[in-house]
Amino acid sequence: MCSREEQTLLSEDELLLQDITTVDVLKLVAYAMSAMASQICWSPVTENENNGVHTGDGSVDINGKPVLKQKTGNWKACSFILGNECCERLAYYGIATNLVTYLTGKLHEGNVSAAKNVNIWAGTCYFTPLIGAALADAYWGRYWTIFVFSTIYFIGMCTLTLSASIPVLKPSECGIKPCVSSFGADQFDDTDPMERAKKGSFFNWFYFSINIGSLVSSSLMVYVQDKAGWGLGFGIPALFMGVAIATFFSGTPLYRFQRPAGSPLY
Repeated sequence: MCSREEQTLLSEDELLLQDITTVDVLKLVAYAMSAMASQICWSPVTENENNGVHTGDGSVDINGKPVLKQKTGNWKACSFILGNECCERLAYYGIATNLVTYLTGKLHEGNVSAAKNVNIWAGTCYFTPLIGAALADAYWGRYWTIFVFSTIYFIGMCTLTLSASIPVLKPSECGIKPCVSSFGADQFDDTDPMERAKKGSFFNWFYFSINIGSLVSSSLMVYVQDKAGWGLGFGIPALFMGVAIATFFSGTPLYRFQRPAGSPLY
């Protein structure tokens, strides 16, 4: 049996416990719920995992807005990039494979001079991508770098086609080489395991496209240049370069873009 004093103390403890239960606990629960709601609202990864509307890697569209995951990227965008690469490689090797013969036979250069010029041209082709890579990473992004240098590339090929009759300029390939494959990789969300697995398959198809273009130009284009003349032999690669540009830009609404984040070169 409890004494009256003990009963009084017990009643006070019950009242204190009741006050804690009805006031402080409710405040703690409300605070916890508010913190959880705040975390959900401000965490982009959590939002992506919950509704899957946008990509989790920060991709944007051509206007700089977050892209819709189901309507952009993946193979529907990469098909344009692969078509661009196949046509561009056909154009490039359509020139490179038989360029020494053109310089010696059409421009009447000696074998040593022709070989030296082709080596300089090839070295320039593989050096200028460093410039393109720096511009793409730090300033323009891959898409606009491809746009600018593809235009220069196409103008150079058209000039070469004219030089089959009037020797003016030698062809030039610019800084798109490091951007096309990387831009294709941008179409897959690394935060999505399924899309990350597809990226490896993309590179397989990318190099397959390169080899198809090289095969056609090293066989068919060499035959055309030898049998039908240099004007047509260089005009066809220039045409394919135009097709490559048109194919690439046709996929613009489907592309995912990464904002420039700085170049490791400087």
